[in-house]
Amino acid sequence: MPASTSPSSASSLRPPEAGVRPFTIDIPDEQIEDLRARLELTRWPGREPVADATQGVQLDTTRELIRYWGSEYDMRRLADRLNAVPQFTTEIDGVGIHFIHIKSRHEHALPLIITHGWPGSVIELLEVVGPLTDPTAHGGSAGDAFDLVLPSLPGYGFSAAPASVGWDPGRIAQAWAELMSRLGYTRYVAQGGDVGAAVTDTMAIQAPDGLAGIHLNFLRRPPPEVAAAIFGGAPEPEGLTEEERAAFGPFRAQFMKGYIAEQGQSPQTIGYSLTDSPVGLAAWILDHDADAYEKISRAFVDGEPAGGLTRDRILDNITLYWLTRTGTSAARIYWESQRATAAAAAAGQTPPAVSLPVAFTVFPGEIFRAPRSWAERVYPNLTYFNEVERGGHFAAWEEPEIFADEMRAAFRPLRLPDQT
Repeated sequence: MPASTSPSSASSLRPPEAGVRPFTIDIPDEQIEDLRARLELTRWPGREPVADATQGVQLDTTRELIRYWGSEYDMRRLADRLNAVPQFTTEIDGVGIHFIHIKSRHEHALPLIITHGWPGSVIELLEVVGPLTDPTAHGGSAGDAFDLVLPSLPGYGFSAAPASVGWDPGRIAQAWAELMSRLGYTRYVAQGGDVGAAVTDTMAIQAPDGLAGIHLNFLRRPPPEVAAAIFGGAPEPEGLTEEERAAFGPFRAQFMKGYIAEQGQSPQTIGYSLTDSPVGLAAWILDHDADAYEKISRAFVDGEPAGGLTRDRILDNITLYWLTRTGTSAARIYWESQRATAAAAAAGQTPPAVSLPVAFTVFPGEIFRAPRSWAERVYPNLTYFNEVERGGHFAAWEEPEIFADEMRAAFRPLRLPDQT
């Protein structure tokens, strides 16, 4: 692992003999010097011949990001931010897993494991730590408190990259159940968006002992006929409502995005530029969805951040990918997911119904606004559904207070009497 690590004195877990080790980050000076040198030597492409982002990430946005990264961004803040929270590592199924674990000061807090997505990391979840673990300081009550477990997906950040294939969302879901058990939690809830939604959805399908319910902010698994049209090339389903048709178009368009195809087919190929070129890595991360790109571009070009998407926080995430050299290994989750989906389809397998309680929040800037009708069909035990006023694909990152409010409302019915 490129960035060196050392034991930490902070510990809220079992003793080291239980397989959980405290973790801190120490970034060598030479890595920072190398990054700055590469930023200085960027070879720029010509300007796009269009006035918008229809050809991809715009030159003005990238130039300003690279200028700020190399001259104004504090390269030490990434380590400082992560070292300010309790971090740990443990080996599960042969892979070293990095995670943040913060126990609330309030008694009887409800344990919650949140899984990030791509091109995010645990960085996008840091701003919800306070509101969720210490709700009385953020407009909530002690009965809203959570213990938080925030793992880095395998191959992301400071989690090790698997040395063999097979780490699809189903295997990660099993690893997360083992992690929660290893931490001593006998009853907990789970949340996820993007890739994290796929992992969390699969956790609900597997229904491990202790999982009481889940919350999603992205409908990764739509109804069968919608999935067949989006992923399998079938015609648009007949009889869609106006709301469903409004969701169908953007969902299908997003699935055709270049990063999904490239990472699903050739993650190693794209990985060379993601590992060797910081500007290539940054541009690839920015070119995810139109709403997030517009907000990030505005933060750099106009200096107007959207919620928590500030220049420094955006660069915290990109710098984490760069220093850990995980652009390639992170991309492989798309290859793994497509491989697992194809194998299931070839075997005629369909996911069993989810019986656990499921909560869902629609953020207006999401890739598509999931209709309640779709969520109810996929999750017959849908116990909570809400549409909020602000936020997009990176919901916890953009609007941490709204996200925290949604976690409180969604999981309040699942708390035991001594957790309210």
